[in-house]
Amino acid sequence: MDLRLLAMCVALCVAHAAGKPMEKKDRVHHDPQLSDKEHDDAESFDYDHDAFLGQEEAKTFDQLTPEESKERLGKIVDKIDEDKDGFVTTEEMKKWIKFAQKRWIYYDVDQQWRGHDLNEDGLVTWEEYKNATYGYVLDDPESEDSFNYKQMMSRDERRFKMADKDGDLIANKEEFTAFLHPEEYDYMKDIVVVETMEDIDKNGDGFIDLEEYIGDMYNHESDPDEPEWVKSEREQFVEFRDKNKDGKMDKDETRDWILPSDYDHADAEAKHLVYESDADKDGQLSKEEIINKYDLFVGSQATDFGEALVRHDEF
Repeated sequence: MDLRLLAMCVALCVAHAAGKPMEKKDRVHHDPQLSDKEHDDAESFDYDHDAFLGQEEAKTFDQLTPEESKERLGKIVDKIDEDKDGFVTTEEMKKWIKFAQKRWIYYDVDQQWRGHDLNEDGLVTWEEYKNATYGYVLDDPESEDSFNYKQMMSRDERRFKMADKDGDLIANKEEFTAFLHPEEYDYMKDIVVVETMEDIDKNGDGFIDLEEYIGDMYNHESDPDEPEWVKSEREQFVEFRDKNKDGKMDKDETRDWILPSDYDHADAEAKHLVYESDADKDGQLSKEEIINKYDLFVGSQATDFGEALVRHDEF
């Protein structure tokens, strides 16, 4: 079964199950930290390695010799330089860092792409997606769950149309990524807000009131004594979520809640890497400038060699 449909099936089962109070559900979309290491270049470049490569990939570079590290870095630079002008700009560096931090998204897209691009033409049409995901429901429209799946299909079609910029109901890979992970794209933010409100707005009035807000996180019927975190969330709603104090959240207030304007860690790190490596101070990096500072970007066994000797001497 399609991963997305499986997830929806699980959600339906959970929604109909009675039981213990739900754990707190977090609908806020935060950009993750680039690394759990301290950012102190005087101590080490570990934070920069995690930021530039992603934490898992950074571990593989720790095992490389300087020569191997530089060779692989050179190949990465070729990917970062999207316009192939021989230079890496701060914007290109920022885009790469965001990619490196969210490789799991692109892995998920690759997996689903193979299951939906049925004719292997490098495109996914709405019909292809609909048939691959909901085909068995369409074949049996009178099935017990057909109503719920038809609602899901209608919601998916609306999102697909928004992701499909030219309106031809044919998605290239970038548009398909926006469809599967709309929170990652500015032009898809409205649909993230709309879908969230639809999930929480139980009375269908187009707003989220306090009880709907709490009810999305906590099943108070099975536990009359609210935990402290629920009381805190009530206060958060009254003091901060409901900005115009009308007792409910509208679309703009919901957007401010689930899509906060976080500090842009990727932008700050991109500026830092360019500043530290820009030998001629022209505001962009040549491949040579980056490789000359390979220890800042990727490191290798050699960068930890002195520290390893110290640890050895301690034994």
